Amino acid sequence: MNRRPPQTDRDAAESIRIRGARVHNLQNLDLDIPRNRLVVVTGPSGSGKSSLAFDTLYAEGQRQYIESLSVYARQFLHQLERPDVEVIDGLPPTISIDQRAGRHNPRSTVATVTEIYDYLRLLFARLGEALCYRCGEPIRQQTPEQILAAMSALADGTRTMILAPLVRGRRGEHKEVLASIRKAGFLRARVDGEVIDIEDPPELARRKPHHIEAVIDRVVIRQQVRDRIAESISLALRHADGLVLVTHEEKSRRGSIWHDDLFSTRYACPHCKISYEELEPRTFSFNSPYGACPKCEGLGVPTMLEDQDAGTTGESKRRRLETFRGKVVCGECGGSRLRAEARSVRIGGKAIHEVTAMTVADVRKFFDQLRFDDDDERPIAQPIVAEIAARVEFLEKVGLDYLTLDRPAETLSSGELQRVRLATSLGSGLVGVCYVLDEPTIGLHARDNHRLIDALRNLQARGNTVVVVEHDEAIMRRADWLIDLGPGAGRHGGRIVVEGTPGDVSDADESLTGDYLAGRKKIPLPRRRRVAKTRSITITGVATNNLKQVTVRFPLSALVCVTGVSGSGKSSLLNETLARALVRRLGGIAAKPGPFVSLRGAKGIDKVVQIDQSPIGRTPRSNPATYTGTFDEIRKVFAGTRDARRRGYKAGRFSFNVKGGRCEECQGQGQQKIEMNFLPDLYVTCPVCEGRRFNRQTLAVRYREESIADVLDMRVDDAAVFFENFPVIARLLGSLQEVGLGYLTLGQPSTMLSGGEAQRVKLATELGRVETGKTFYVLDEPTTGLHFDDIKKLLDVLGRLVDLGNTVVVIEHHLDVIKTADWIIDLGPEGGDAGGYVVATGTPEQVAAIDGNHTGRFLRAVL
Repeated sequence: MNRRPPQTDRDAAESIRIRGARVHNLQNLDLDIPRNRLVVVTGPSGSGKSSLAFDTLYAEGQRQYIESLSVYARQFLHQLERPDVEVIDGLPPTISIDQRAGRHNPRSTVATVTEIYDYLRLLFARLGEALCYRCGEPIRQQTPEQILAAMSALADGTRTMILAPLVRGRRGEHKEVLASIRKAGFLRARVDGEVIDIEDPPELARRKPHHIEAVIDRVVIRQQVRDRIAESISLALRHADGLVLVTHEEKSRRGSIWHDDLFSTRYACPHCKISYEELEPRTFSFNSPYGACPKCEGLGVPTMLEDQDAGTTGESKRRRLETFRGKVVCGECGGSRLRAEARSVRIGGKAIHEVTAMTVADVRKFFDQLRFDDDDERPIAQPIVAEIAARVEFLEKVGLDYLTLDRPAETLSSGELQRVRLATSLGSGLVGVCYVLDEPTIGLHARDNHRLIDALRNLQARGNTVVVVEHDEAIMRRADWLIDLGPGAGRHGGRIVVEGTPGDVSDADESLTGDYLAGRKKIPLPRRRRVAKTRSITITGVATNNLKQVTVRFPLSALVCVTGVSGSGKSSLLNETLARALVRRLGGIAAKPGPFVSLRGAKGIDKVVQIDQSPIGRTPRSNPATYTGTFDEIRKVFAGTRDARRRGYKAGRFSFNVKGGRCEECQGQGQQKIEMNFLPDLYVTCPVCEGRRFNRQTLAVRYREESIADVLDMRVDDAAVFFENFPVIARLLGSLQEVGLGYLTLGQPSTMLSGGEAQRVKLATELGRVETGKTFYVLDEPTTGLHFDDIKKLLDVLGRLVDLGNTVVVIEHHLDVIKTADWIIDLGPEGGDAGGYVVATGTPEQVAAIDGNHTGRFLRAVL
């Protein structure tokens, strides 16, 4: 059964027509994807979903976009590999929103990613009330008469210079400014604090910020020179918006002291005699020297942290030290990242850093209550506030109302980050675009699924095509069109099993997805609940982040599921407190746990294994073979061949991380990076080794007719057969197969693995080790990226670990996992400040029986 949209001329124009797609494991696919619809691509792990959606659709869209750019961008087009597909017609511009976090700058926050901060900066620059950061009085304009009065108040005999400020902290050589001073008839200027003769100006460093002021007059304050001072002030104000008054004061003990006072006809504090630059959006930018705190350079933390014990300094050292001693904030700005002038501007009684410190829900309330009654202010405020409100409303819709706007992007989970980026797309108002998303439901409670679906529908209703790679049943049932790939993974997948409406897929007997949608197959309930009545770990008084002094009991030798809506405190309890505290209690090294009162029962375990979704490596050098240790054993196999011994090659020769055997052109990466101006960097295949990573001499060594590069290109399933006579390799590869990763290639770069795949590689690594039966496993949403049938296999693996006496604790939203757990710990009732309580504990049946419980309500339907 392979239904397609009808192919009339009109319908063909309303479809994305793909013919002969052969990317990765796709088997010469022909299909038509309806445009302006919500399309879900599903199928078992490794069946080719990402190959179709991202490596074919999005990659071709990106290539076509670069083709439309300047000559500079197009010169790299021939190096950008075209997807292996015969024809793609009707493809609109594509935007990819995947779950890979990428490398976010530490300056990146929820507010900057969603562009909310851009609008906040504009709002504060145009309508903010500026206060003096010293005395708190409103900043006002000063008239020339007020400036003259301030100067006349100086004591008789005070030596004074009157300067016209022309450059205030701007980079550049400023030759034209110095020339204009000379042309105006002035003889001297003060450059970076030093008075110079304008006839012989210095050469200024182009990249250094400079201060340049024209010397208007030098005078000793006397009653009889009042008229002259007035003329000098008038002359200074004709050349600048203010003036600098430099006064000289005699101090017998400390010698001479010079004071600089800045006066302005625009922004100044008459009480403190200081002037302010005019408010601009850059005034509130912590990425700009005009707005960033000078001490921490806009990072919110000290740029250098000296540690006398370690005798080390530097950013990387500071980050490591913070892990153990707690977060260090900048003493100057208190972590707000902004200079004092920016922190003293108010709207509705709040400074910009105070607004970004609010949760999304509180920001919405703040702007709902904010009023601009002035007729001049209202036309400026309304469009800006509308843009902010649209993005904030979307973040609430997708269950992220608990996030603060200043939350660093690098601390977000992959699911949170994807939904934050989706808010940006929704706010951009683009139409006629093909959005490609990768499991946007990650980290989302079943209660909030309808919110996300409504948001995707909103995106589609604007005239966009939304293609979603997804395993969530709720989204599949609400899709306009389902494309089910399979029937298996790797070379056993890459075909269209069925496509059509959700009903069509449910009716297809040949579809594994259809079997689960129709109920012909299902994940069974366990025969018994394994709950130890006496053996347990109890942690009391946990107050990490939003947790409200909770006490939680974790039964040992059981599968324990921590549930709750997004932001309810699950990661705070498990990852940031319990796991760290247990590692330290067992004598290991771990980051400082969150605050808690006591921990009991740790004697019942001897090891903690924490498996999260962070990448297994930051560069393409890391892959499943290297992470699991399989590649070390494979290199030994190649080093033991007759040809390698004859040439004198050791195991190191077959490593792409060291010189000797690797390709030096790409340094063993198989790729070369091309930096693009204003575009993401491109990675192209190395022209010397053609992506094989090794030099010709190394590739000449073969084991059973295969080179080391050929082995890295093997899928785990194939490699398991190829190395079946090597017990260690077979055991490690078998572990990867057990967790459903048999479709991965051994050398697949870690940067191309999803968060769920990375987590299962880590789990496989642990499964390949000798088990004690007293291990405490902590997993964070291990079902990410898994089909119904793959979840069934994963639960079998976790069940075997528990049967050996180990304890497995998972943070999970998938109802099929929750229903098979031995014990549930449900947090809530909501996210953020409204969460942080233990709202239910017990077996799935006990939690499902609780009225008003979010998790229990959805759990009842699957029990």
